[in-house]
Amino acid sequence: MAVSLPEKGRIMSLENRIAEIIVSRLNVKPDEVTGSANLKDDLGADSLDMVDLMMDLEDTFNLKISDEEGNNLQTVGSVVEFLKSKGIEA
Repeated sequence: MAVSLPEKGRIMSLENRIAEIIVSRLNVKPDEVTGSANLKDDLGADSLDMVDLMMDLEDTFNLKISDEEGNNLQTVGSVVEFLKSKGIEA
């Protein structure tokens, strides 16, 4: 699931919205953000980055992510599936 960011003004899929947040927060290239990419091992997130990323997701999608839930979000794909499980589609 390599993600390409949409042109300005286009509706973004959930995956693209998540990718945009990750690219911005972790300073990685969009083509590095794949479903199997590990946030820490592949994308270089440290513990502070992970906290900030969870806060970005909470703010963007208007939800609360518990510490336990956040600790379980290890890959980009797991973030997508978690948000879908909360009823968020785009």
